Amino acid sequence: RISYTRDFMEFTSVDAAALHAAKPLLTPLIPLVVDTVYTKLLSFSITAASFVPRQTGYIGPSPTSLNELSLEHPQIKFRKDFLADYIGKLVSMDYEEMTSWEYLDKVGRMHTGVEDSGFKHRAKKPALRVEYVHCQLLLGYVEDILVEQIVKHTELDLKTKTAVVKALNKLLWLQNDLFARHYIQETESRSS
Repeated sequence: RISYTRDFMEFTSVDAAALHAAKPLLTPLIPLVVDTVYTKLLSFSITAASFVPRQTGYIGPSPTSLNELSLEHPQIKFRKDFLADYIGKLVSMDYEEMTSWEYLDKVGRMHTGVEDSGFKHRAKKPALRVEYVHCQLLLGYVEDILVEQIVKHTELDLKTKTAVVKALNKLLWLQNDLFARHYIQETESRSS
């Protein structure tokens, strides 16, 4: 599946190189991106509510209500670290290695509520279930933020901006597919 989708989207070593070349300029923007994402997540009660219960692996005071949630709450900072690490990996992974694609697949799988996501840090921990609509919207929102930051970056020329935006777009569509494959049950069509 990964080979097919990657080939179909024409995600090549040129795209990986564009992401890698942009890493020194994009990495400093990760905190801004993460804060923007979490500001959005906390602005909707449907997404904010998922951050009130104690988060798996978090040690510290948990909020008792939506009113206690903020970007500075220790539990939200804990969650923000995961997103920051993920975004950092997008501009640094070796896309020639299948382990990079396996990582992206596990990211999709772990949000479906399965007990065995394939991640060691999730082993023997309660299942994590995030509805697909929220995962899909988050990917689109992250892309929107990153594209805006790339387009308005003053140290990148137009050719580089175009290459990075195209590479990021392809990669996040591939990531979206790696979410969808674990959520959407395909049905076989039957001939009458």
